[in-house]
Amino acid sequence: MREVLIVGCGNIAGGFDAGRGADMPPFTHAGAFAQHPDFVVTACVDPDDAQRAAFAERWQVGEDAASIEALAAEPGRFAVISICSPTRFHARHVDAALALRPQLIFCEKPVAASAAETRALAQRCAAAGVLLAVNYTRRWATDVARLARELKEGAWGTVRAASGVYTKGVVHNGGHMIDLLDMLLGEIDFVGAGAPSFDFWDDDPSVPALLASRAGVPITLAIGDARDYALFELTLVTERGAVVMLDGGQRWVVRRVGDSDTFAGYRSLGGSEYRAGEYDEAMRAAVANIAAALDDGAPLASGPDNALAAQTLCETIRDAALAGSASRRTMQ
Repeated sequence: MREVLIVGCGNIAGGFDAGRGADMPPFTHAGAFAQHPDFVVTACVDPDDAQRAAFAERWQVGEDAASIEALAAEPGRFAVISICSPTRFHARHVDAALALRPQLIFCEKPVAASAAETRALAQRCAAAGVLLAVNYTRRWATDVARLARELKEGAWGTVRAASGVYTKGVVHNGGHMIDLLDMLLGEIDFVGAGAPSFDFWDDDPSVPALLASRAGVPITLAIGDARDYALFELTLVTERGAVVMLDGGQRWVVRRVGDSDTFAGYRSLGGSEYRAGEYDEAMRAAVANIAAALDDGAPLASGPDNALAAQTLCETIRDAALAGSASRRTMQ
């Protein structure tokens, strides 16, 4: 049985599963590790005493401390250390985790406050021989992986365009969208950015943007407002139909092309086929992938390379939007 340390005891660490049954698909690190037979969460860290105590009780964690250093654990004890703390603490916590010599660090995204810092942390993990998994969750969703294969194999023909909409910060939640586009369409280039909207984070606005895949697929990103509701949806327009991700991947709509029943000689999209998504299984699949990486050297579905690519592009979008906003203010 491999021991797991969880750093940060908030929602993604275990809170989202607090009221869910033990046999339901897990949405959190603790929930996913608890359901895997090869792992046991034996320690947790959080400076908030009440939050840490509630986490330890809910997940039956026998050892807890206010910091990684205060835990005073022996190096090599933990096979996996999950970093679930706020982003501004990630660099400090990754370095402290490396001192404990785990086999793998499972870090929330973004890995650090800047792409440069993420690159440096990834290099330190590699130098220490520690695997780094990064929680771009949809990389582990089986239906997203299946769609990526279908697109690559030409099952949908040529992709004509993609359009997405998101909320809650271009680096934080927009990073999921950029990484998803990279997974489905290949490398993504920046074209232009619109006006920033500070709908959740003080330092990370949501930004509409124009992008393009290296294969020439035009991509439009729109934004909602997190103060209204959460939103994360993507539409792919292809030669053979349209594929729409709804509710962050919990539902999908597929429309296939065919001859028009109304206008002779025209082709049109048929009726909507609604499908349940497989996003709810992503965290369970992530921990299974981590186990396979430790047991058999299987490649991680989401690691430092795709994480760094997504964060770098997100920062480019953010910085262009902020520069444009400052320029507009100067001209007024």
